[in-house]
Amino acid sequence: MYQALYRKYRPRTFSDVAGQDHVTVTLRRQIVSGRQSHAYLFVGTRGTGKTTCAKILSRAINCQNPMDGDPCNECPSCVGIENGNILDVLELDAASNNGIDDVRALREEAIYSPASVNKRIYIIDEAHMLSNPAFNALLKILEEPPEHLVFILATTALHKIPATILSRCQRFSFKRLSPSAIAARLSFVAENEGFALTDDAAKLISSLADGSMRDALSLLDQCASETVVDLQRVLDTIGLVGRQEILNLVEALSMRDTVTALGIFDSIYNEGRDMSSLFSEMSALMRDLLVSKLSPQSPLLSGGFGRDELAALSSKLSHEQLYYFLEIMRGAVFSLSRGANARTTVEIGLIRMCDERLSDELPALLSRMAALENAECRMQNAELAYESTIAPTNSQLPTPDSQLSSLNSQLPTPDSQLPTPDSPLSTLNSPLPEGAGFWKSILDLLKSDMSIYSLLSDNTRVRAELQNGVLVLHAADSFNVSLINSKKFLAPLTDAARKIIGENVVIRVEVSNGGAESGKAVKIDDLGKFDIVKFE
Repeated sequence: MYQALYRKYRPRTFSDVAGQDHVTVTLRRQIVSGRQSHAYLFVGTRGTGKTTCAKILSRAINCQNPMDGDPCNECPSCVGIENGNILDVLELDAASNNGIDDVRALREEAIYSPASVNKRIYIIDEAHMLSNPAFNALLKILEEPPEHLVFILATTALHKIPATILSRCQRFSFKRLSPSAIAARLSFVAENEGFALTDDAAKLISSLADGSMRDALSLLDQCASETVVDLQRVLDTIGLVGRQEILNLVEALSMRDTVTALGIFDSIYNEGRDMSSLFSEMSALMRDLLVSKLSPQSPLLSGGFGRDELAALSSKLSHEQLYYFLEIMRGAVFSLSRGANARTTVEIGLIRMCDERLSDELPALLSRMAALENAECRMQNAELAYESTIAPTNSQLPTPDSQLSSLNSQLPTPDSQLPTPDSPLSTLNSPLPEGAGFWKSILDLLKSDMSIYSLLSDNTRVRAELQNGVLVLHAADSFNVSLINSKKFLAPLTDAARKIIGENVVIRVEVSNGGAESGKAVKIDDLGKFDIVKFE
């Protein structure tokens, strides 16, 4: 009969236990010196070796020929305990035997001396599931047990264990196993089982196990239906998206490219990938991006993504934007757990990530403010480069009055507009381009700076028209007027208009009389009235 890998390769000695040397070394020394405690408490997350070490300890205490603190696993005591034939070593599941009657029965049985081994040992797994009356019933015998009695409690929830129990036990904390330790064990198991496991597949399984050796072996068992287990095999079997697709999706989100982000998601969805796994992988990437922004050489990175990849994405995303993304994903995962339509939920989440204006929550507002601050920094750098290479000196810059007078002198008079027999049509003053084509040409030159382009191309916030050679911008509110009139916006806009028209142009920015303010602008203005948000 086939046996699961995590059961087949369960360690049988302390020296086989991976990644818990701080526990196994101490227990081996106690066995060698004969100074075992009467009560142990093993604490740690799932799959870290708590129950395994409890079973090894029960054999080592009763072993007839211990070897450097490890059980020999060959004497009658070790073989009988391992096979479950010796009833003096009993393993209890507190999840199903958590009542006071169960503990009373244990107490009545525990007072008797063992029949075939030196110590009677009770292994109580999931000890935190015991009820308060059961803990109280266990307390007395745990405080003053007979000489032949040893208790080993294992739990994943230390905070649920009463302090009176904690004070009577030797506590050993089992830590999560490192990915390298898990990968080494997986390679060893794969070699013994006769199939090939690639390094990248071992690393992926190790990261997915989250420090649990049992989970890693279960995933390997699931993927080991072929002679070669590679990265693509793991992705297909478990239903993961894949590192490169996640990187491409997050890069599209960082550029606020909704069309590209939805296109990538459509291919992921059509491949049948799990939506919860998608957000889980994206959250892991966001977490690594936050860590890398705080400390690029930090050892706290999960290792699922390269440092060069993280550095490239980190420069495109702010702390506030990453926090906003994580909040959106947290809400989407909650909706998925409540049975919401998976495709619609994820698509709405991606659209909101690409446009913070669709959310009026605090993380969205912080992300928008951070984008404005970043745009200001980029504009300052652009100004320095512009002034040092292209822009003329201050003495050469035309003033608005000189621009207006220059334009007035160039405007044709009524008489000059009429063609004479001697003057061909080509010699007449050509009119300035107007309408959407003119404004679109200017916007095309401003696409290199997304902060300027995103504002000026939004028809709900800014409209443009030419009036007698003057470029008039109708802004939705006074905040946008102040923003466009700033030097950071006005200098690139003036330069772009000059290139399209071929001469200097006067730019006038005013509040639109006919357009209503957008809902988001109204909310921001209302916040400013109550001194919640201030724009200077």
